[in-house]
Amino acid sequence: QVQLVESGGGLVQAGGSLRLSCAASGRTFSTIAMAWFRQAPGKEREFVAGNRWSGGTTYYADSVKGRFTISRDNAKNLVYLQMNSVKPEDTAVYYCAADLYSGIGVTQIGGYRNWGQGTQVTVSS
Repeated sequence: QVQLVESGGGLVQAGGSLRLSCAASGRTFSTIAMAWFRQAPGKEREFVAGNRWSGGTTYYADSVKGRFTISRDNAKNLVYLQMNSVKPEDTAVYYCAADLYSGIGVTQIGGYRNWGQGTQVTVSS
């Protein structure tokens, strides 16, 4: 079991930057899959960024590629989502997810054992 707590959400103007953090506890952090998902009002939750282990291949949704970066601090058990050049359509609740079931792809929402409570990001135009 991995406990996850997100932070860093808030209100930001279009074109600005924001960094989300997710603190993880309960498992060896560097060896488990970590990802960020988001859910906008009235829409389904969608994959944003993730990797299977620290140093593994990183995947991004096409909508955020080149603007968002996922990274980890293994010493602190933290995973970050650096959001640059944000757009109003990035407005959503952002969730941290951890620990994939075996054989499941990083981008699959149903594949994660553990989820955080979410943090709201609002981008004003």
